[in-house]
Amino acid sequence: MLNNLFKRIQRNISNKDNALSFFLGLALVLCYAPFSYYWLLAVILPTWLYSLQGKSTKDATKQGFIFALGWFSAGISWVHVSIDQFGGLPLVISILLMLLLCLYLALFLALACNLAARFSHQQQLNLWLLLPFWLLAEFLRGVFLTGFPWLTLGYSQIDGPLAAFAPIIGEKGLSALVLIISIAVVYLIKRRKTFLNIALLITISITSAALQNTTWISPTGKSIQTVLVQGNIKQAMKWAPELTWPSMLKYLDLTRQHYPADIVIWPESAITAVEPSTQAQDFLQLAQSSALLNNSAIVSGIIDYNINTKNYYNNLVVLGKHSVDDEQGSYHYNNKNRYAKHHLLPIGEFVPFADWLRPIAPIFNLPMSAFSRGEYVQKNLIANGYHLLPLICFEVAFAEQLSANFSNKTDLLLTVSNDAWFGDSHGPHQHLDIVRMRALEFGRPFLRATNNGITAAVNHHGEIIKQIPQFEEAVLSVSVQLVTGLTPYARYTRIIDFSIPLLLLAFALMRQLFYRKHETSKNNTPIT
Repeated sequence: MLNNLFKRIQRNISNKDNALSFFLGLALVLCYAPFSYYWLLAVILPTWLYSLQGKSTKDATKQGFIFALGWFSAGISWVHVSIDQFGGLPLVISILLMLLLCLYLALFLALACNLAARFSHQQQLNLWLLLPFWLLAEFLRGVFLTGFPWLTLGYSQIDGPLAAFAPIIGEKGLSALVLIISIAVVYLIKRRKTFLNIALLITISITSAALQNTTWISPTGKSIQTVLVQGNIKQAMKWAPELTWPSMLKYLDLTRQHYPADIVIWPESAITAVEPSTQAQDFLQLAQSSALLNNSAIVSGIIDYNINTKNYYNNLVVLGKHSVDDEQGSYHYNNKNRYAKHHLLPIGEFVPFADWLRPIAPIFNLPMSAFSRGEYVQKNLIANGYHLLPLICFEVAFAEQLSANFSNKTDLLLTVSNDAWFGDSHGPHQHLDIVRMRALEFGRPFLRATNNGITAAVNHHGEIIKQIPQFEEAVLSVSVQLVTGLTPYARYTRIIDFSIPLLLLAFALMRQLFYRKHETSKNNTPIT
């Protein structure tokens, strides 16, 4: 079976255009972190679109699928690290699982190319019609089977001049903008409507330059002293019962060395005793006493076993000072000042069709892989009087979830993670760039605390203020400037995300109708 699958892929890639598509797809990984050659996209994407223009429905579908297969095979190769090291499967099977994931993700771009060609004049793909269908496919990829909106085009531009558009149109809008520029370049090369395409590119360039100096957010003049603790505890040892107290005390000891601080952040599941066990409560009261003694607050990841619902939750809790006057009171089990992760990671945090899959292989029985979802909309955490909007790990890729919990009162964005699953791979670097994009879109500083890196503080421009290296036990102490105001994208997230593809689809379809009407009129004109 595996041999036949590889042979079929090899046979398709042997075609010249398909081979070009595959290798251009592979090259896209260079546009993302840790390489971050954002300018390469201006070469890779127009080159591929040039080869795609005018293709039949069948050829366009195949070429889109193969391009995306290369794109994801290189771009999310980090997923294989967790499957190989923690899945307990033979290498051949782990490679097959990785390939199946890439094949699945490639289906979405194949669908976009198929629909664009199918609705194009004489079913020969028109790139302007591909634009809205591409965005539609990316939307589906972000929601289908809980969604995997990773490695979309806009993230490649976080360090480029187009990033100035992010506070207005968001990352999804940046993806649309990248496609618009690439399509205009293709038609410029083909010498079709040269003036209009030049005018379009000049307009985008001038607007980008103007936006570099546009300010949506204003400093409040206040700053907050934060401490982010990176414990660097090996994943294989994290849940060993005999290491529970040593691991938790490591975080407490590292924190004590860096007071005073307004807020201290510990990473995802830093506290490895499960609420509300006696062991967990003993440590939580110890940590709370330390925070209160130092006029501080600690935000930490912890696993909660809810006694009433009998469900496990991946939580964040606040220890020490909550509000300035402590009107909410200090920590106690099941208090309201906590956050439960909503967007769970398939296999890692819940197993679909668990009764069937768990007996098959160890990967479906990873520690802590039976969580329940928290609510989609939850109140911001209050720590030492500051309002923190939390997201746990994978959730940071979902801008709409952040938007649902964002308000004028939000002082800081916060994410905790445990990227130890992915080792020394592209994954943690790409993860950090997603954090940077969210900070830029919503105009708020972003704190990111992880078990083994990359722990960092990001300002409201999406720039890294300070970070600490991966795979080191370290503490990041950083003063973060607070800001006020709302970006256009923060105000109208849902409207912008939905209106851009719909408007582009309406434009492309009207263009097609006009083209066909003009063609019909031209063919029916009598010869004189």
